[in-house]
Amino acid sequence: MEYKIDTKSVQAGYSPKNGEPRVIPIVQSTTFKYESSEAMGKLFDLEASGYFYTRLQNPTNDYVAAKIAAMEGGVGAMLTSSGQAASFFSVFNICTAGDHAVASAAIYGGTFNLFSVTMKKMGIEFTFVSPDASEEELNAAFRENTKVVFAETLSNPALQVLDIEKFAKVAHAHGVPLIVDNTFPTPVNCRPFEFGADIVTHSTTKYMDGHASSVGGVIVDSGNFDWTKYPEKFGCLIEPDESYHGISYTERFGKLAYITKATAQLMRDLGSIQAPQHAFLINNGLESLPLRMKKHCENAMAVAEYLQKNDKIEWVNYPGLKGNAYYELAQKYMPNGTCGVVSFGVKGGREAATRFMDSLKLAAIVTHVADARTCVLHPASTTHRQLSDEQLRECGVSPDLIRFSCGIENAEDIIADIEQALNNI
Repeated sequence: MEYKIDTKSVQAGYSPKNGEPRVIPIVQSTTFKYESSEAMGKLFDLEASGYFYTRLQNPTNDYVAAKIAAMEGGVGAMLTSSGQAASFFSVFNICTAGDHAVASAAIYGGTFNLFSVTMKKMGIEFTFVSPDASEEELNAAFRENTKVVFAETLSNPALQVLDIEKFAKVAHAHGVPLIVDNTFPTPVNCRPFEFGADIVTHSTTKYMDGHASSVGGVIVDSGNFDWTKYPEKFGCLIEPDESYHGISYTERFGKLAYITKATAQLMRDLGSIQAPQHAFLINNGLESLPLRMKKHCENAMAVAEYLQKNDKIEWVNYPGLKGNAYYELAQKYMPNGTCGVVSFGVKGGREAATRFMDSLKLAAIVTHVADARTCVLHPASTTHRQLSDEQLRECGVSPDLIRFSCGIENAEDIIADIEQALNNI
Protein backbone atom coordinates (compact mmCIF):
# COMPACT_ATOMS: atom_id res chain seq x y z
CA MET A 1 0.00 0.00 0.00
CA GLU A 2 1.34 3.44 -0.96
CA TYR A 3 0.89 5.75 2.03
CA LYS A 4 0.50 9.53 1.91
CA ILE A 5 3.50 11.58 3.00
CA ASP A 6 1.93 12.37 6.39
CA THR A 7 1.88 8.65 7.12
CA LYS A 8 5.34 8.04 5.65
CA SER A 9 6.80 10.71 7.93
CA VAL A 10 5.69 8.58 10.90
CA GLN A 11 5.78 5.00 9.63
CA ALA A 12 8.33 4.69 6.80
CA GLY A 13 11.87 3.36 7.12
CA TYR A 14 11.46 1.15 10.18
CA SER A 15 9.02 -1.72 10.77
CA PRO A 16 9.67 -3.45 14.09
CA LYS A 17 9.05 -7.19 14.31
CA ASN A 18 7.50 -9.05 17.19
CA GLY A 19 9.09 -7.96 20.47
CA GLU A 20 11.36 -5.32 18.89
CA PRO A 21 11.47 -1.66 19.97
CA ARG A 22 8.57 0.38 18.62
CA VAL A 23 10.74 3.50 18.41
CA ILE A 24 13.81 3.50 16.16
CA PRO A 25 16.68 2.25 18.36
CA ILE A 26 19.91 4.21 18.69
CA VAL A 27 22.66 1.76 17.74
CA GLN A 28 25.49 3.51 19.54
CA SER A 29 28.27 1.21 18.44
CA THR A 30 31.22 1.78 16.14
CA THR A 31 31.60 -1.91 15.29
CA PHE A 32 29.55 -5.05 14.69
CA LYS A 33 30.51 -8.65 15.57
CA TYR A 34 30.66 -11.55 13.11
CA GLU A 35 31.24 -15.27 13.63
CA SER A 36 33.82 -15.63 10.87
CA SER A 37 36.36 -13.65 8.87
CA GLU A 38 34.72 -14.93 5.69
CA ALA A 39 31.37 -13.37 6.60
CA MET A 40 32.97 -10.02 7.29
CA GLY A 41 35.10 -10.26 4.14
CA LYS A 42 31.96 -10.49 2.00
CA LEU A 43 30.83 -7.17 3.46
CA PHE A 44 34.12 -5.53 2.53
CA ASP A 45 33.77 -6.86 -1.02
CA LEU A 46 30.15 -5.59 -1.26
CA GLU A 47 29.04 -9.16 -1.86
CA ALA A 48 26.72 -9.14 1.14
CA SER A 49 24.69 -6.49 2.95
CA GLY A 50 25.18 -5.76 6.63
CA TYR A 51 27.10 -3.64 9.10
CA PHE A 52 30.73 -3.75 10.15
CA TYR A 53 31.76 -0.14 10.89
CA THR A 54 29.55 2.88 11.55
CA ARG A 55 31.63 5.19 9.35
CA LEU A 56 30.08 3.43 6.38
CA GLN A 57 26.69 2.38 7.65
CA ASN A 58 24.72 2.17 10.88
CA PRO A 59 21.22 0.73 11.41
CA THR A 60 19.85 3.89 13.03
CA ASN A 61 21.10 6.02 10.16
CA ASP A 62 19.76 3.59 7.58
CA TYR A 63 16.28 3.58 9.12
CA VAL A 64 16.13 7.37 8.92
CA ALA A 65 17.66 7.49 5.43
CA ALA A 66 15.05 4.98 4.25
CA LYS A 67 12.27 7.16 5.68
CA ILE A 68 13.53 10.26 3.89
CA ALA A 69 13.93 8.29 0.65
CA ALA A 70 10.33 7.14 0.95
CA MET A 71 9.13 10.69 1.61
CA GLU A 72 10.98 12.00 -1.46
CA GLY A 73 10.00 9.03 -3.62
CA GLY A 74 13.58 7.84 -4.13
CA VAL A 75 15.17 4.40 -4.24
CA GLY A 76 17.81 5.04 -1.60
CA ALA A 77 19.45 7.67 0.57
CA MET A 78 22.55 8.33 2.63
CA LEU A 79 22.82 10.52 5.71
CA THR A 80 25.80 12.85 6.07
CA SER A 81 27.26 14.84 8.95
CA SER A 82 25.91 18.14 7.58
CA GLY A 83 24.03 19.68 4.68
CA GLN A 84 27.33 21.03 3.41
CA ALA A 85 28.73 17.49 3.27
CA ALA A 86 25.63 16.36 1.37
CA SER A 87 26.13 19.09 -1.25
CA PHE A 88 29.82 18.20 -1.62
CA PHE A 89 29.30 14.43 -1.82
CA SER A 90 26.40 14.74 -4.26
CA VAL A 91 28.63 16.44 -6.84
CA PHE A 92 31.98 14.82 -6.01
CA ASN A 93 30.40 11.38 -6.41
CA ILE A 94 30.39 11.88 -10.20
CA CYS A 95 32.92 14.70 -10.74
CA THR A 96 36.69 14.65 -10.58
CA ALA A 97 39.60 16.95 -11.45
CA GLY A 98 39.16 18.35 -14.94
CA ASP A 99 35.36 18.16 -14.88
CA HIS A 100 32.86 20.98 -15.15
CA ALA A 101 29.48 21.63 -13.53
CA VAL A 102 26.65 24.11 -14.00
CA ALA A 103 25.02 25.58 -10.91
CA SER A 104 22.37 28.12 -10.10
CA ALA A 105 23.91 31.30 -8.69
CA ALA A 106 21.01 31.60 -6.25
CA ILE A 107 22.16 29.07 -3.68
CA TYR A 108 23.19 29.14 -0.03
CA GLY A 109 26.36 31.18 0.46
CA GLY A 110 28.26 28.25 1.95
CA THR A 111 27.42 26.09 -1.06
CA PHE A 112 28.45 28.88 -3.44
CA ASN A 113 31.80 29.14 -1.65
CA LEU A 114 32.23 25.35 -1.67
CA PHE A 115 31.72 25.24 -5.43
CA SER A 116 33.49 28.44 -6.48
CA VAL A 117 36.54 28.21 -4.20
CA THR A 118 37.15 24.85 -2.55
CA MET A 119 36.08 22.51 -5.35
CA LYS A 120 37.80 24.78 -7.86
CA LYS A 121 41.05 24.02 -5.98
CA MET A 122 40.24 20.34 -6.54
CA GLY A 123 40.09 20.92 -10.30
CA ILE A 124 36.30 20.99 -10.66
CA GLU A 125 35.08 24.20 -12.28
CA PHE A 126 31.58 25.63 -11.96
CA THR A 127 29.69 27.98 -14.25
CA PHE A 128 26.98 29.86 -12.36
CA VAL A 129 23.72 30.80 -14.05
CA SER A 130 20.62 32.67 -12.98
CA PRO A 131 17.76 30.45 -11.79
CA ASP A 132 15.67 32.55 -14.18
CA ALA A 133 17.93 31.75 -17.16
CA SER A 134 16.27 30.86 -20.45
CA GLU A 135 16.88 27.48 -22.10
CA GLU A 136 19.25 29.22 -24.50
CA GLU A 137 21.25 30.75 -21.65
CA LEU A 138 21.38 27.42 -19.85
CA ASN A 139 22.55 25.59 -22.96
CA ALA A 140 25.33 28.14 -23.41
CA ALA A 141 26.75 27.28 -19.97
CA PHE A 142 27.48 23.66 -20.88
CA ARG A 143 30.84 22.28 -22.02
CA GLU A 144 31.98 18.91 -23.32
CA ASN A 145 33.21 18.01 -19.83
CA THR A 146 30.05 19.11 -17.95
CA LYS A 147 28.93 16.34 -15.60
CA VAL A 148 26.08 17.75 -13.53
CA VAL A 149 23.65 20.62 -12.88
CA PHE A 150 23.01 21.79 -9.30
CA ALA A 151 20.30 24.16 -8.02
CA GLU A 152 17.99 24.85 -5.08
CA THR A 153 14.25 24.31 -5.39
CA LEU A 154 13.69 27.41 -3.24
CA SER A 155 16.84 29.47 -2.83
CA ASN A 156 18.28 30.51 0.51
CA PRO A 157 17.82 33.39 1.28
CA ALA A 158 16.53 35.00 -1.96
CA LEU A 159 13.47 32.68 -2.15
CA GLN A 160 13.70 32.27 -5.91
CA VAL A 161 11.63 29.32 -7.12
CA LEU A 162 13.43 27.02 -9.56
CA ASP A 163 11.71 25.97 -12.76
CA ILE A 164 12.64 22.34 -12.14
CA GLU A 165 11.22 21.01 -15.40
CA LYS A 166 13.20 23.51 -17.46
CA PHE A 167 16.48 22.79 -15.69
CA ALA A 168 15.87 19.01 -15.89
CA LYS A 169 15.04 19.22 -19.60
CA VAL A 170 18.27 21.06 -20.41
CA ALA A 171 20.41 18.86 -18.14
CA HIS A 172 19.05 15.69 -19.71
CA ALA A 173 19.50 17.07 -23.23
CA HIS A 174 23.21 17.29 -22.39
CA GLY A 175 23.29 13.82 -20.82
CA VAL A 176 23.80 14.89 -17.21
CA PRO A 177 21.69 14.64 -14.03
CA LEU A 178 19.99 17.47 -12.17
CA ILE A 179 20.73 17.68 -8.45
CA VAL A 180 18.45 19.92 -6.39
CA ASP A 181 18.69 21.03 -2.78
CA ASN A 182 15.14 20.74 -1.43
CA THR A 183 15.87 21.96 2.10
CA PHE A 184 13.46 24.88 2.35
CA PRO A 185 10.21 23.38 0.97
CA THR A 186 11.00 19.80 2.14
CA PRO A 187 9.30 16.83 0.46
CA VAL A 188 6.09 17.89 2.18
CA ASN A 189 5.78 20.95 -0.08
CA CYS A 190 7.89 20.08 -3.14
CA ARG A 191 8.35 16.83 -5.07
CA PRO A 192 11.42 17.36 -7.28
CA PHE A 193 11.57 13.81 -8.68
CA GLU A 194 8.08 14.20 -10.12
CA PHE A 195 9.34 17.12 -12.23
CA GLY A 196 12.50 15.50 -13.56
CA ALA A 197 15.15 16.04 -10.89
CA ASP A 198 17.46 13.04 -10.46
CA ILE A 199 19.06 13.54 -7.05
CA VAL A 200 17.87 15.54 -4.04
CA THR A 201 19.89 16.88 -1.12
CA HIS A 202 18.84 18.40 2.19
CA SER A 203 20.35 20.08 5.14
CA THR A 204 18.37 18.03 7.66
CA THR A 205 19.55 20.59 10.24
CA LYS A 206 16.69 22.79 9.09
CA TYR A 207 13.02 21.83 8.89
CA MET A 208 13.57 18.07 9.01
CA ASP A 209 15.10 18.29 12.48
CA GLY A 210 13.05 21.38 13.17
CA HIS A 211 14.30 22.05 16.69
CA ALA A 212 17.90 23.29 16.23
CA SER A 213 19.18 20.22 18.04
CA SER A 214 21.17 18.27 15.45
CA VAL A 215 23.32 19.03 12.42
CA GLY A 216 22.97 16.73 9.43
CA GLY A 217 22.42 16.24 5.73
CA VAL A 218 21.06 13.67 3.31
CA ILE A 219 21.39 12.67 -0.35
CA VAL A 220 18.41 10.94 -1.99
CA ASP A 221 18.72 9.07 -5.30
CA SER A 222 15.67 8.81 -7.55
CA GLY A 223 17.18 5.87 -9.41
CA ASN A 224 15.85 7.39 -12.64
CA PHE A 225 19.04 8.57 -14.35
CA ASP A 226 20.51 5.97 -16.73
CA TRP A 227 24.25 6.30 -16.17
CA THR A 228 25.01 3.54 -18.66
CA LYS A 229 23.81 5.71 -21.57
CA TYR A 230 26.82 7.97 -21.06
CA PRO A 231 29.85 5.74 -20.38
CA GLU A 232 32.22 8.49 -21.52
CA LYS A 233 30.90 10.76 -18.74
CA PHE A 234 30.19 8.36 -15.88
CA GLY A 235 32.89 5.74 -16.04
CA CYS A 236 33.22 6.10 -12.27
CA LEU A 237 29.88 4.27 -11.93
CA ILE A 238 30.22 1.93 -14.89
CA GLU A 239 33.87 0.87 -15.06
CA PRO A 240 35.44 -1.52 -12.51
CA ASP A 241 36.30 0.00 -9.13
CA GLU A 242 39.66 -1.51 -8.24
CA SER A 243 39.25 -0.51 -4.60
CA TYR A 244 36.42 -3.07 -4.49
CA HIS A 245 38.06 -5.82 -6.56
CA GLY A 246 36.74 -4.51 -9.85
CA ILE A 247 33.00 -4.31 -9.26
CA SER A 248 30.88 -2.10 -11.53
CA TYR A 249 28.32 -0.16 -9.52
CA THR A 250 25.80 -0.06 -12.37
CA GLU A 251 26.14 -3.80 -13.03
CA ARG A 252 25.99 -4.85 -9.39
CA PHE A 253 23.50 -2.36 -7.97
CA GLY A 254 21.42 -1.09 -10.92
CA LYS A 255 19.24 1.84 -9.86
CA LEU A 256 21.16 2.04 -6.57
CA ALA A 257 24.52 2.54 -8.31
CA TYR A 258 24.92 6.24 -7.48
CA ILE A 259 23.94 6.08 -3.81
CA THR A 260 25.88 2.84 -3.24
CA LYS A 261 29.05 4.41 -4.62
CA ALA A 262 28.52 7.46 -2.39
CA THR A 263 28.29 5.21 0.66
CA ALA A 264 30.88 2.57 -0.18
CA GLN A 265 33.51 4.88 -1.65
CA LEU A 266 33.08 8.50 -0.54
CA MET A 267 31.92 7.82 3.00
CA ARG A 268 34.60 5.14 3.33
CA ASP A 269 37.33 7.60 2.32
CA LEU A 270 36.06 10.95 3.60
CA GLY A 271 34.08 9.84 6.64
CA SER A 272 31.46 12.58 7.03
CA ILE A 273 29.05 10.19 8.72
CA GLN A 274 26.11 11.34 10.78
CA ALA A 275 26.09 10.33 14.43
CA PRO A 276 23.32 7.80 15.25
CA GLN A 277 22.14 10.07 18.07
CA HIS A 278 21.62 12.88 15.57
CA ALA A 279 19.77 10.56 13.20
CA PHE A 280 17.45 9.63 16.07
CA LEU A 281 16.72 13.31 16.74
CA ILE A 282 16.09 13.98 13.06
CA ASN A 283 13.61 11.11 13.00
CA ASN A 284 11.72 12.73 15.86
CA GLY A 285 11.53 15.89 13.77
CA LEU A 286 10.37 14.02 10.67
CA GLU A 287 7.40 12.60 12.51
CA SER A 288 5.90 16.07 12.94
CA LEU A 289 7.26 17.63 9.73
CA PRO A 290 3.95 17.80 7.79
CA LEU A 291 2.21 19.41 10.77
CA ARG A 292 4.99 21.92 11.33
CA MET A 293 5.38 22.88 7.67
CA LYS A 294 1.70 23.79 7.49
CA LYS A 295 2.06 26.07 10.53
CA HIS A 296 5.35 27.58 9.29
CA CYS A 297 3.71 28.48 5.98
CA GLU A 298 0.58 29.91 7.61
CA ASN A 299 2.70 32.13 9.86
CA ALA A 300 4.96 33.23 7.02
CA MET A 301 1.98 34.24 4.89
CA ALA A 302 0.53 36.27 7.76
CA VAL A 303 3.87 37.99 8.35
CA ALA A 304 4.39 38.67 4.63
CA GLU A 305 0.93 40.22 4.30
CA TYR A 306 1.56 42.41 7.36
CA LEU A 307 4.94 43.59 6.06
CA GLN A 308 3.51 44.32 2.63
CA LYS A 309 1.16 46.89 4.19
CA ASN A 310 3.71 48.49 6.55
CA ASP A 311 5.10 51.83 5.35
CA LYS A 312 8.46 51.21 7.11
CA ILE A 313 9.18 48.28 4.83
CA GLU A 314 10.98 48.95 1.53
CA TRP A 315 10.11 45.62 -0.06
CA VAL A 316 8.95 42.12 0.89
CA ASN A 317 9.58 38.82 -0.87
CA TYR A 318 7.49 35.72 -0.26
CA PRO A 319 6.55 33.41 -3.16
CA GLY A 320 3.13 32.75 -1.65
CA LEU A 321 2.09 36.37 -2.13
CA LYS A 322 0.02 37.09 -5.22
CA GLY A 323 1.98 39.44 -7.43
CA ASN A 324 5.31 37.96 -6.34
CA ALA A 325 7.64 37.29 -9.27
CA TYR A 326 7.69 33.59 -8.40
CA TYR A 327 4.03 33.18 -7.46
CA GLU A 328 3.09 31.17 -10.58
CA LEU A 329 6.10 28.85 -10.29
CA ALA A 330 5.35 28.39 -6.59
CA GLN A 331 1.78 27.40 -7.42
CA LYS A 332 3.10 24.84 -9.91
CA TYR A 333 5.84 23.26 -7.82
CA MET A 334 4.71 24.04 -4.25
CA PRO A 335 0.91 24.36 -4.34
CA ASN A 336 0.51 23.63 -0.62
CA GLY A 337 2.98 26.30 0.49
CA THR A 338 6.67 27.11 0.20
CA CYS A 339 8.32 27.49 3.60
CA GLY A 340 8.34 29.67 6.69
CA VAL A 341 11.03 32.08 5.51
CA VAL A 342 10.21 35.65 4.44
CA SER A 343 12.82 38.09 3.16
CA PHE A 344 12.37 41.85 3.25
CA GLY A 345 14.15 45.17 3.41
CA VAL A 346 13.61 47.92 5.98
CA LYS A 347 13.60 51.54 4.82
CA GLY A 348 16.88 53.10 5.88
CA GLY A 349 19.15 50.34 4.61
CA ARG A 350 21.67 48.36 6.61
CA GLU A 351 21.67 50.68 9.65
CA ALA A 352 17.90 50.51 9.97
CA ALA A 353 17.97 46.74 9.47
CA THR A 354 20.46 46.38 12.31
CA ARG A 355 18.39 48.58 14.65
CA PHE A 356 15.26 46.59 13.77
CA MET A 357 16.90 43.24 14.43
CA ASP A 358 18.45 44.38 17.70
CA SER A 359 15.00 45.47 18.90
CA LEU A 360 13.31 42.11 18.38
CA LYS A 361 12.37 40.23 21.54
CA LEU A 362 10.61 37.03 20.47
CA ALA A 363 12.67 36.49 17.31
CA ALA A 364 16.28 35.57 18.00
CA ILE A 365 19.31 36.65 15.97
CA VAL A 366 20.99 33.32 15.24
CA THR A 367 23.04 31.69 12.49
CA HIS A 368 20.21 29.34 11.74
CA VAL A 369 16.93 29.11 9.92
CA ALA A 370 13.88 26.88 9.68
CA ASP A 371 13.16 25.58 13.15
CA ALA A 372 10.27 25.77 15.59
CA ARG A 373 11.43 29.12 16.99
CA THR A 374 11.24 32.36 15.04
CA CYS A 375 14.70 33.61 14.13
CA VAL A 376 16.25 36.34 12.02
CA LEU A 377 19.53 36.97 10.20
CA HIS A 378 21.24 39.55 8.00
CA PRO A 379 22.87 37.32 5.32
CA ALA A 380 25.13 39.97 3.75
CA SER A 381 27.04 40.32 7.03
CA THR A 382 26.86 36.69 8.17
CA THR A 383 26.17 33.62 6.00
CA HIS A 384 27.09 35.43 2.76
CA ARG A 385 29.78 37.81 4.08
CA GLN A 386 32.52 35.98 2.16
CA LEU A 387 30.91 36.99 -1.14
CA SER A 388 31.66 40.16 -3.08
CA ASP A 389 28.90 42.68 -3.85
CA GLU A 390 28.75 41.30 -7.38
CA GLN A 391 28.42 37.73 -6.10
CA LEU A 392 25.77 38.87 -3.63
CA ARG A 393 23.73 40.31 -6.48
CA GLU A 394 24.15 37.07 -8.43
CA CYS A 395 22.75 35.19 -5.44
CA GLY A 396 19.82 37.58 -5.16
CA VAL A 397 21.02 38.95 -1.82
CA SER A 398 20.86 42.72 -1.38
CA PRO A 399 22.76 44.48 1.44
CA ASP A 400 19.49 45.33 3.21
CA LEU A 401 17.95 41.85 2.96
CA ILE A 402 16.65 40.46 6.25
CA ARG A 403 15.94 36.73 6.36
CA PHE A 404 13.05 36.21 8.76
CA SER A 405 12.26 32.58 9.61
CA CYS A 406 8.79 32.21 11.10
CA GLY A 407 8.53 29.54 13.76
CA ILE A 408 5.41 27.76 14.93
CA GLU A 409 4.45 30.27 17.62
CA ASN A 410 1.20 32.22 17.41
CA ALA A 411 1.28 34.44 14.32
CA GLU A 412 -0.16 37.40 16.23
CA ASP A 413 2.73 37.26 18.70
CA ILE A 414 5.30 37.14 15.87
CA ILE A 415 3.71 40.14 14.15
CA ALA A 416 3.49 42.07 17.43
CA ASP A 417 7.22 41.54 17.94
CA ILE A 418 7.94 42.82 14.42
CA GLU A 419 5.72 45.83 14.98
CA GLN A 420 7.37 46.90 18.24
CA ALA A 421 10.81 46.48 16.65
CA LEU A 422 9.81 48.60 13.65
CA ASN A 423 8.55 51.29 16.03
CA ASN A 424 12.13 51.63 17.31
CA ILE A 425 13.46 52.67 13.91
